[in-house]
Amino acid sequence: MSHSDHPADLPAAAAALSAEDRADLVNALKDKLQLLAGNPVDILETLSPKVRKRVEVLRDLQGQHDELETKFIEERAQLEAKYQKLYEPLYTKRYEIVNGVVEVEGITNEPVPEEESKTAEEKGVPSFWLTAMKANDILAEEITERDEGALKYLKDIKWCKIDNPKGFKLEFYFDSNPYFKNSLLTKTYHMIDDEDPILEKAMGTTIEWNPGKCLTEKILKKKPRKGSKNTKPIIKTEKCESFFNFFNPPHIPENVDDDDDIDDDTVEELQNLMEHDYDLGSTIRDKIIPHAVSWFTGEAAQSDFEEIGDEDDDDEDDEEDEDDEEEVQSKRRSKGSTR
Repeated sequence: MSHSDHPADLPAAAAALSAEDRADLVNALKDKLQLLAGNPVDILETLSPKVRKRVEVLRDLQGQHDELETKFIEERAQLEAKYQKLYEPLYTKRYEIVNGVVEVEGITNEPVPEEESKTAEEKGVPSFWLTAMKANDILAEEITERDEGALKYLKDIKWCKIDNPKGFKLEFYFDSNPYFKNSLLTKTYHMIDDEDPILEKAMGTTIEWNPGKCLTEKILKKKPRKGSKNTKPIIKTEKCESFFNFFNPPHIPENVDDDDDIDDDTVEELQNLMEHDYDLGSTIRDKIIPHAVSWFTGEAAQSDFEEIGDEDDDDEDDEEDEDDEEEVQSKRRSKGSTR
């Protein structure tokens, strides 16, 4: 760069230019600043008149497409709302059967053999939602043995869409139980973009645990050292794995300044936790709630497998050849156990 091209000399040089030249110079400077800032220069300015005209027509086509897409999104939202209302009576009937509010046809109150009396006393479908959720691999990893006692009291799960801000809310209805006082636990997801889901934040109900029944913490006792003046055991609590941590989701710290020391690993870990939390919520909304019976029976888990493509056929042929060889050596092995 020559001395006259240095930015410090530009105001003096511009004073000697005509108004049109100064405008061109300003535009050139804007382009350079955009490039430095990472903003691309308008590509239309770089095209020949004929190509630019063609692109303008393409932009008009794109505009027509975007208008149709907007209408599609609006109509889809209306269609979803319509069918959500049609689902409601079915969900209500499901709730009544699961919780023994109504009895299905074909079941009478006639005397039953003594060995079946215990089964006859059961109302509805015991542990319905617990069994359904445990059949899903993603949710099963979150449910501990300690959680199962509380989740047996789960009567129903519902969800609803929220518009301001965009997102959705999950509602978990519980029967009275020895673990906590809440009859309703909720989880709300606020999304930045409802069409291309980007999670802004999630909020859950504060659980009112009964004394000694908190499932998200464990109590540790440590005997005092020999000779210590304090003869009482040292008691402390620490967090532990539990499905009910779902209602205390990870969140982005508020009032974080640019100068705060937050390393990349912490940011990545927080992002992974939030993505996993959203996966849990969307799984409950999109899979468990609408298809709970199929998850309870295990049919949904079986149909969740993807079909193996043709590219795996060669591997299966190779596997069969190996099976034949292994079978000669040892018939005790099954065909599917060799690889």
